[in-house]
Amino acid sequence: MPGVDLHSYMVMLRDFVVNWWPLLGLTFYCVLLYIFWRMLQLMPRVKPATVMVDPRTAIEWADIAGADEAKAELLEIVEFLRDPKRFEDLGAVVPKGVLLYGPPGTGKTLLARAAANESGAKFYAQSASAFVEMFAGLGAARIRKLFDEARKHAPAIIFIDELDAVGAARTGHGFNREQDQTLNQLLVELDGFSSGAQVVVMGASNRLQDLDPALLRPGRFDRQLLVAPPDRKGREAILHVHTRRKPLSNDVQLDLIARQTSGLTGADLANIANEAAILAGRRGAKYVSALDFDNALERVVAGLQQKKVLTDKERRILAYHEAGHALMSHLMGELGHLQKVTIVSRGTALGYTLHLPNEDRYLESKEELIDMLKIALAGRAAEQVVFGRVTNGAASDLEKVTEIARAMVFEWGMSDVVTSRTLRADNYGLSEETKRMRDNEQAHLTDGAYAEAVRLIEKHRKSLDRLSQALLEKETLMREEVLLLLADLEPESRASETAGTPRVVPLPAEA
Repeated sequence: MPGVDLHSYMVMLRDFVVNWWPLLGLTFYCVLLYIFWRMLQLMPRVKPATVMVDPRTAIEWADIAGADEAKAELLEIVEFLRDPKRFEDLGAVVPKGVLLYGPPGTGKTLLARAAANESGAKFYAQSASAFVEMFAGLGAARIRKLFDEARKHAPAIIFIDELDAVGAARTGHGFNREQDQTLNQLLVELDGFSSGAQVVVMGASNRLQDLDPALLRPGRFDRQLLVAPPDRKGREAILHVHTRRKPLSNDVQLDLIARQTSGLTGADLANIANEAAILAGRRGAKYVSALDFDNALERVVAGLQQKKVLTDKERRILAYHEAGHALMSHLMGELGHLQKVTIVSRGTALGYTLHLPNEDRYLESKEELIDMLKIALAGRAAEQVVFGRVTNGAASDLEKVTEIARAMVFEWGMSDVVTSRTLRADNYGLSEETKRMRDNEQAHLTDGAYAEAVRLIEKHRKSLDRLSQALLEKETLMREEVLLLLADLEPESRASETAGTPRVVPLPAEA
């Protein structure tokens, strides 16, 4: 009967549960423990501090060039770690923190590694982003572990790269962020050093303005060292370092390359030296020549050469555009030190005019900046004069012009109306009338420079035609060829030559 069968099944099920229940319970708990164990394996852990002590890749002071001021400051810390007793007898304590800041590629990490190698101290390196996690308290735990390990192996140097990732200014809002907890722990560790602990913290950042003020106060990062792009002598020394193991031909002049690379960092120069060696290897040469360095410099500055097929109309427009830049560079005198003009595409540019100054400049007068605007707008002015219409090829030129004019009016007080104060965009206290005046002054600078560029292009139209025709035939013109084509022209502006020349002011008549 169905009822009897159902009853039998229920009895069998009851007996099965009673007999096998302990084994089922044990299996369930084993599966649960396995799931928890797998979850723990997937969760992040407090990683040990990274130690960079490899004799094969040790960085010495001789490998660092172009940063003499920063080396001199770090040398004091090296001497302290080498012979602490000499300083302790005078009552001096080791500086707790050294902050290296400056543009990317200037050698901040190399300086820290060289200081650790020269002092013989253990070197613990971590990126600040390794301390930032979504799990509460994990970043602070990693900070504690790093500092505890450094104290056990003192003398030691802790290097935290990209410090702004964890040391950014705190918001001050009511909610508590994990990044704030990590920063608080870093501040506590910096203050928690005992006087006898020979541990120095080095930080590197490209954004000093974003760091929390509590990090920068005395007693934490005591020293703040600007690692700026090298000057001409520094660039030459850097090139000597990076060409030390490269066979150079007799025509390579490192001092000339240093003059032509104004504004580039040590990383850029290392890249140029490496690219030159690669180019020499591609053509099967045994020595790296000056031509390889020239091509490497163009590749780093302008980008990789592109094989774009342009129509005859586009080549003609491009030739007149670049010829306009070259002509205006010549007319502006030494300010626009033209090195090369080409209609061969590199990077995103269909053509370009390469300017390489002979000297480093840190100050520009208002007249020189206006001449820069004319040079940048000369390509569009040439299109307007020759074809009666303009193209979208001047997009990058217009961005450069806008940036210069904006800085002149907003930051440097170089407008005709306001000359004694800044008109920054982040100053929300400016009135609407002042903002309107500021924008009008910026437009006055750019429009005036464009009108002057058009006038000069129309005045020297024959020279423009000669340059554009030569570009259509050869595609690339070097400085000597441009000077030969423009030998009959005298510069229209000598703002750069007369910069820094005192004026002769008549003395007041005696009463």
